[in-house]
Parts: sequence; structure tokens; C-alpha cells
Amino acid sequence: MQSPRDRELDSKLRCYSKLGGRRSSDKASLPRSGLKEAVRELFSEDNEVALLYFAGHGYVEATGGYLCASDCQTGDDGLPLSEIMSLANKSKARNRVIILDSCHSGALGAHPLNEDVAEVADGVTILTASTKEQYAAEVDGGGVFTGLMIDALSGAAANLMGEVTPGSVYAHIDQSLGDWGQRPVFKTNVKKFVSLRKVKAPLELDVLQRIAKLFPTAGYEYPLDPSYEPEGPCPNPANNEIFAILQKFNRVGLAIPVGTLHPYHAAMESKAMRLTPLGEHYRRLAAKELI
Repeated sequence: MQSPRDRELDSKLRCYSKLGGRRSSDKASLPRSGLKEAVRELFSEDNEVALLYFAGHGYVEATGGYLCASDCQTGDDGLPLSEIMSLANKSKARNRVIILDSCHSGALGAHPLNEDVAEVADGVTILTASTKEQYAAEVDGGGVFTGLMIDALSGAAANLMGEVTPGSVYAHIDQSLGDWGQRPVFKTNVKKFVSLRKVKAPLELDVLQRIAKLFPTAGYEYPLDPSYEPEGPCPNPANNEIFAILQKFNRVGLAIPVGTLHPYHAAMESKAMRLTPLGEHYRRLAAKELI
């Protein structure tokens, strides 16, 4: 049976149908033959994205790792991770994403003769709950990894355009688990990350794109004066509009006032605003029309 967390994560991954992607079977419990057929079917089609998410038991031995289906009597009669990798590596789907919340799942993608080398074809991304040697922890009937995945897909791992990618999900989970406990594993061979989910962005795209016009060069300081503050002695409507954008940049960490702590004081004291390193990154993206 799926835990409530698994069902919640499954609902968030349904956005894939809107992204031209395909997901694996929705069934909460599958026998080995059904699990293998679902994985085979998933990777057999020519889609933009093929996503496999599995939460359940995992097993590893000297010959490799396994996903344990509902009818498994012993760990090694599960679905071999090597079969999953073979199907994913040979798939015609442009992006193949495999997410496993199971014990020993970090064995996925390891070379059979050299475990320090990963066999990941172009377009394949792997994100697992634990290393080959580790168990996947559970809290309140759900996987710790799955809970963090839900947080990430809900927006905790989103960029300023509202996009959640496998890389940002991994970074969120990695930071959340700390250095000494269960460690997630991330393996990828892609030219560009696919977006797993789109959430509400903290800034409107047209507002974010104005960053390159307001800050035309690296290190530029946008000059302010009291006319930018709408509650100042001589407000200017055009300047007030610009100041509102600068305040939005400040709230999301893109810009900071120079020589003072608050944008209000920067305006009233005729100081300036400048971009943070993150702001400079988005300025370059906007200047190159990449956003």
C-alpha cells in the first residue's frame, strides 16, 4: 500500500503529463512481472520525459541491487537494478528520470565490474534515497526522502522562475539530511536539466526580465533619491514603479541597498541599489535572453 506521503508525491508528479512526459504505473502494489512490464512500457515510448518513481523495499548483494515487488519471497527475486538501467539507457525518450526511495538504491547505475564508475547514458538522471550500503529511513509511516521530495516539489527547491529540476531537488534533500545520516545519491548525464514541476514564481517573469535594463552592466549601482519613495515629500509615479520593482528584487535576494539596510532609507538618503551575486546571475540570463 502507498503511504499518504507517497500518494502526495505521486499527485505532484502528475504534472508530467502537462510537460510531454510519461510516468510509470500508478498502481500502489505490483508483482515482479507487473513491475518489470511497467518499467519496460515506460521506457519503450518516444516521449520528451519518462519518469520512474519507486518507493518500497530494496535489496543488494554481491551481484547487484534489486527492487522488491509485492510478491518477492527473497530479496534477489526482485527486479534487478541492472535491468532498469539497461531499459533507461536504451530508451528513445529524450529525458529519463529515475527516483528511488528504497534501501540500497544508490547501487543503481553502478558499473558491474567497477562500482566507482557509473553507467549513465546521455539524457538519464538518477536520484536515490540512500547509498548502496545504506537503508532508507522512515518517519511516521513514510520515507524521509519522499517527505523531502514533497517539500522540494512544493516549491522549496524552485528557482525564481518557479522551476523545480532534478538538480535543485537533490540540493534541497542533500542540505536537509545533513552530513552524518542517510545520504542521497545523484547521478546524471544531461546537457540541460528538465523541469520536474512548475510552481508559482516569487516574481512575474516580465518583472524579472527587467533586471538587465535596470542594471545594464556588472557592478552597476542604480541611483535613488526621495522621489522614488511613494510616501516621500515629492513622489514621482514613474520612479515609484521602478522602486516597487527594486523592492521586489530585494525581497528575493537579487538586490540590496548600498550604504544602508533598507531600500526606503536608500531612497530617502539618495543612495543606491546594487545586485547581489544571485542578482548578477539573473542579470546575465536576462541580458542573453535566456529567461
